[in-house]
Amino acid sequence: MSLTIKPLENIGVELLGFDICQPYTDELKQQLRSIWYEHGVVLLRNQDVTPERQIEFSRIFGPLEMHPLKATVSAANPELFEVESGGEKDKPMTASYKGETIVGRLDWHFDLHYTGKPNHGAVLTAVEVAGEGGLTGFGDLAKAYDALDDDTKALLEKIEVVYAFSMQRRHMRYVDLAGYEPGPYSPKKPSDVKFPDFPESVYPAAMTHPVTGAKVLGIVEQFLDRISTPYKAGLSNDESIELLERLVAHTRDPRFHYFHKWQPGDLVLWDNWRAMHSATGTPVGVRRRINRTTIKGDHQLGRVLLEE
Repeated sequence: MSLTIKPLENIGVELLGFDICQPYTDELKQQLRSIWYEHGVVLLRNQDVTPERQIEFSRIFGPLEMHPLKATVSAANPELFEVESGGEKDKPMTASYKGETIVGRLDWHFDLHYTGKPNHGAVLTAVEVAGEGGLTGFGDLAKAYDALDDDTKALLEKIEVVYAFSMQRRHMRYVDLAGYEPGPYSPKKPSDVKFPDFPESVYPAAMTHPVTGAKVLGIVEQFLDRISTPYKAGLSNDESIELLERLVAHTRDPRFHYFHKWQPGDLVLWDNWRAMHSATGTPVGVRRRINRTTIKGDHQLGRVLLEE
């Protein structure tokens, strides 16, 4: 069968006239994977999604894995976990941004970037749509790389960047902290919310996608700490900081972004080796539930610095 797509705003595509309930032939599976790799972010609307159907659809793109941070896992479907806000669990996820109290805001990031082995991708479906807020942002870092000048691209080939896992947003060096105040229950260390701690990880500043071979800008603001050994690229420490500031500002360019406002029956698939994502969060007390499946990453894109 022939699949029809429509561009989303700036990046990604919507897959039209597709029903996840239909049988999946090998040809159809290959077409779906091709669209995913070509565009990075794929939206399906008006789907009759159940956990079982979400899991079956997600497996087209690779084996599934559990999240290491022990999210709320479905007992009936352990491949699925639930992202929920609007209840007692909101406390550690609540903070103030320019005087507004928000639950679950997340800066731009790659999933599992702090492990050295990010997952390949993920699928989100809307179970309960937020009445206010609750947008999910996606940023295409292959397009961001392509938009760089040649001199910057050449410099990035000589550079690796270090990411340091942290629970306190105010200690993250490259996120926008203007008007930010942590909430009274904001965790101060990973064990406060039963998270493990992670050693630092390092990545090429210009990553190569393991499947498509496309160049991807390896810069995301969450957990970004420093350039490793900048002197090897002929940079002073001050120059390396200024370069990261410039690259982070580049990734924030709306030309590379799509923000999804959820509707019932929506399903979004993204390639975590190419697309960063973020969450706008919701006001306190606003109910929101999203089901997620995670596509296992079978390539080591970075490495940990535990023994270096």
